[in-house]
Amino acid sequence: MKKSLSKQEIVRKKTEIDNIFRTGKAKSVLGLKLVVSPNSSQLSRVIVIPVRGYGNSVQRNKIRRRIKEIFRLEKEQLRTGLDFAFIVYPGKALTHDRLTDDIQTLLASLGAYRCR
Repeated sequence: MKKSLSKQEIVRKKTEIDNIFRTGKAKSVLGLKLVVSPNSSQLSRVIVIPVRGYGNSVQRNKIRRRIKEIFRLEKEQLRTGLDFAFIVYPGKALTHDRLTDDIQTLLASLGAYRCR
């Protein structure tokens, strides 16, 4: 079993990112926002964007890794053909369990799960 996201599962192009924010639905909790948008492929893709004021580069990369890992563990239960953009804001201490709960709550509220 592969323990990382493939290159096809990560959104990288600016036009694709702009499309997510233009056509997507958004929900947020304190410190985290999720935008979900349909895409034209059969893969679910993800991007994590810490805002400009979010810590130093070590903290930004750490939160990216943590959210991508949570997404990787949840992706089997998610509908396919969706793009997910996670925007992370400073000010809230996010433990791994709290971050997992927040992400699951956002995914459920936007109807991203296959059946729940």
